[in-house]
Amino acid sequence: MSETDKPDPDGETLRADKWLWYARFFKSRTLAAELCKGGRLRVSGVKVSKANHPVRAGDVLTFPLGHHIRVIRVLALGQRRGPAPEARLLYEDLEPPQAKSAAGPDTPLPAAERARGAGRPTKRERRQIDRLHDSDME
Repeated sequence: MSETDKPDPDGETLRADKWLWYARFFKSRTLAAELCKGGRLRVSGVKVSKANHPVRAGDVLTFPLGHHIRVIRVLALGQRRGPAPEARLLYEDLEPPQAKSAAGPDTPLPAAERARGAGRPTKRERRQIDRLHDSDME
């Protein structure tokens, strides 16, 4: 990290939940606040437990989003929740999410094949389906 990337301790600040909402990581400020209150946000390596934790330009934020851990450097604070292109100017993504692999953990289990219009599974077929799913989980 260069000298210009370090957060200015006397610089402007903004609430963590507000910045996350401005940068469009969450649909509502309430969701961003819940992330902070749940202790799942780190600001420059420090665990945050309150939504009003100050965020400065140069801080590095680490938080889970979906199935990914996001690592973001704050470039600017922003004045409003603008359109997505404007929001992308507020941060630098230090670890962009990788594309899903073909057989990764997020891949859904294959569905049992049934002839179209065959109706609901019978009791026997249901047990077979359950056994198939149980063997996949092991």
